Amino acid sequence: MATKKKLLEITRELVQIDTMNPPGREIECAQYLGQLLQDAGLQVSYHEFAGDRTSVVARLAGTGGKAPICFGGHIDTVPLGAKPWSKDPFAGEISDGKIYGRGTTDMKAGVAAYLWAALELARQPRGKADLLFVSVAGEETGCQGSFDLARTDAVRGARAVVIAEPTSNYPFVGHRGALWLQVETTGVTVHGSMPHLGVNAIYKAARAIGKLERFSLEVAPHPQLGGPTLNVGTMEGGMNLNSVPGLAEFTIDIRTIPGQDLETLLGRIKAYLGDEATVKPVVSVPGVWTETDEPWIREIFELVEPILGEKLGARGAPYFTDASALKPAFDGAPTVILGPGDMTLAHQTDEYCAVDKIEEAANIYEAIARRWSEM
Repeated sequence: MATKKKLLEITRELVQIDTMNPPGREIECAQYLGQLLQDAGLQVSYHEFAGDRTSVVARLAGTGGKAPICFGGHIDTVPLGAKPWSKDPFAGEISDGKIYGRGTTDMKAGVAAYLWAALELARQPRGKADLLFVSVAGEETGCQGSFDLARTDAVRGARAVVIAEPTSNYPFVGHRGALWLQVETTGVTVHGSMPHLGVNAIYKAARAIGKLERFSLEVAPHPQLGGPTLNVGTMEGGMNLNSVPGLAEFTIDIRTIPGQDLETLLGRIKAYLGDEATVKPVVSVPGVWTETDEPWIREIFELVEPILGEKLGARGAPYFTDASALKPAFDGAPTVILGPGDMTLAHQTDEYCAVDKIEEAANIYEAIARRWSEM
């Protein structure tokens, strides 16, 4: 049943389901995945963190004797963007060894690959360990689905985690975190001809933004991921040209490194900007890291090195993933980020994923699961 042709069919069908976030509405995609897995004999459950914002968890029961391994990824995608596409973003068109569409690289091809592996493994004699397949909603806007799952008993007990985000199938052992902040300044609105009678909220925001150029994140660089970064991404304020603005807002995107305390960092930002600005967290997801001398990580490297044809070393991703929520939920289980997509194509117009990388990922996932479950 689960042939390479079936793998590409699954990928295409996932791309054809619109899960752009916002608004998300991942329920149709979750039900599609769940039905395929349930028909193959897996135990399936659905979990909503909001209306139609649905994640799906599937378990392939083993014979016992070993803790589970978890394969995970997200089913939401980013919007199409302003630039016109030359391909239909929801067709899953295959051309020149590539499958095109929104979410192909980030990361429906990865989800399709571990789904294919699940279907293959369900047809074979069961190994010792349960296999978990966790496909979540709401990753693109802060891992809401995976943090919601982490508060339940649906994801418990796994002692290894594979996240199928785009890495061109190179096993990354960690990634950065993110602290996204919304900052508000308030003033007093008056007629623009009498600014001395009001208080200009945009001036307050400008002063705060200027201060942030000099803000020190005070963290030693990570050996592989480098130092944390800070960027002011948006700014808006005022009602009209001829009024003194009474409200201004801007956003801050801080990319953190593993081990950085996000609550402490938030407190420092609030204190630094002072009473003129109100700072509210929008997204707070920690970075993750697993050392390469961890035994299971060494096994992954040994398995993947002959496939990629190169010696592997410690690498990390600049983006965050659902590992921010799932790794702690599994008591810090060793984690790799490994998926068929090309990270440089994520969120791009005419996004695509190489077909041979999807097939390669599916085989890698099956081999990882089999090796874990049989040992």
